[in-house]
Amino acid sequence: MLLLALDTATPAVTVALHDGTAVIASSSQVDARRHGELLLPAVDRVLAEAGLGLDAVTGIVVGIGPGPYTGLRVGLMTADTLGLALGVPVHGVCTLDGLAYAADVPGPFVVATDARRKEVYWARYADSRTRLTDPAVDRPADIADEVKGLPAVGAGALLYPDTFPQVHEPEHVSAAALARLAAERLAAGEELPAPRPLYLRRPDAQVPKNYKVVTPK
Repeated sequence: MLLLALDTATPAVTVALHDGTAVIASSSQVDARRHGELLLPAVDRVLAEAGLGLDAVTGIVVGIGPGPYTGLRVGLMTADTLGLALGVPVHGVCTLDGLAYAADVPGPFVVATDARRKEVYWARYADSRTRLTDPAVDRPADIADEVKGLPAVGAGALLYPDTFPQVHEPEHVSAAALARLAAERLAAGEELPAPRPLYLRRPDAQVPKNYKVVTPK
């Protein structure tokens, strides 16, 4: 097994290789505006670090969000393209699950990432492997009662200390954690979800109302 894992659902552009036993190479850079520019060089970098070619990859793991439309689609399109070119399966993993898996919190706890518009993408967890709720997008004040008293993980929690006063690392997801989680689930015979994006809301860029298409006469 050689899994190539990647995620662009948060400001982190993160890539890792997992050989079925452990992560053998990884790269993470935080830059919310350069996902498309940084992702493929990061793939090349981890392959070079491991001394392997792309043709050695037997499966792709990609974070499916939730996340902002523009960043999230970079990772998903790249994963789909690589999977098609290599003829290997592409497995989706919820980005929030990757954050939870890397958290050193006994549970229960909350994972929250920045959804912009003064909102967070979030879910509750019983422990690092067990999600209790579906991912959602809400204003922190609107979920204050639901998360009261629970530790929190993620950059979204750091932005709203009134709602999430107990924040733990990690701040951003790592592909290394996604790869370890996916390898663990695959080894247990679990079926991972298809790589379909969890946008949870419409993209920021939309066609203006009353827009008229002008066609030449």
